[in-house]
Amino acid sequence: MITAQKLDFRQLMQHIYAAFNERDIDRAFEVVHPRADWANGMEGGMLQGHDEIRAYWSRQWSYINWYVTPMSIDVDTTGHCVVDVHQIIRDLSGNIISIKDVQHVFHIEDGLIKNMRIAS
Repeated sequence: MITAQKLDFRQLMQHIYAAFNERDIDRAFEVVHPRADWANGMEGGMLQGHDEIRAYWSRQWSYINWYVTPMSIDVDTTGHCVVDVHQIIRDLSGNIISIKDVQHVFHIEDGLIKNMRIAS
């Protein structure tokens, strides 16, 4: 287990994306606030808290295989962490469904992710 407060924003982002790609929800939650707001990129809307995020990730992994690669990690003028991500989505047989670049925007507070939204 890591101590999120000791990670800089780049390390924090690398941690969350690596955990997501490895399907390690508990490890991902080491850097996510228990009541975080999280974008639901598949169905729309926002999720709140670990229980809703866990259910969402588990549900999507039951029928698709996401792999996301952070291409750049920066902080914008408002203090939000902006991550340009290359994502590949495959069906469970390995066939590519989608390849595209998106932008994730995170609000980090006290070393934990409090909000994640999808900008594009």
